[in-house]
Amino acid sequence: MSEYLIDDGMEVTLHFTLKLEDGTVVDSTKEKAPATFQYGDGNLPPGFEHPIKGMAAGETGAFEVLPEHAFGQHNPQNIQTLKRADFGDETPEVGMVMSFADKAGTELPGVVKTIEGERVEVDFNHPLAGRTLTFEVEVLDVKPVTTH
Repeated sequence: MSEYLIDDGMEVTLHFTLKLEDGTVVDSTKEKAPATFQYGDGNLPPGFEHPIKGMAAGETGAFEVLPEHAFGQHNPQNIQTLKRADFGDETPEVGMVMSFADKAGTELPGVVKTIEGERVEVDFNHPLAGRTLTFEVEVLDVKPVTTH
């Protein structure tokens, strides 16, 4: 059996752990089923794909991923002030994650930051925007993608 390496056209099965700068685990597959995806299909941000390219089953690694290669920099323009009326029947609360549709109808999750009277400030940045992450991987399987 030949050893396949992670590259375009390969199906990759791996365990990963995502950690913040201080070591806090943000996401991990260790307690759950491993992640399986097609390399290059856009499921992973590029910053997580590049470091694992060329790895084989059984290999492990830890990579530092800068914000611009992960979930982007924190953008102040992604913080919007909405009116309380924009929430309809829902009562916004600070820290609440709410979904809003943009003009194109795409659902955007936003976190309620502050509420002052009728004004509600919502942050549409990805919760991990601006963070340098450590991406730890354990490659379980690499095989060519089979088209059904």
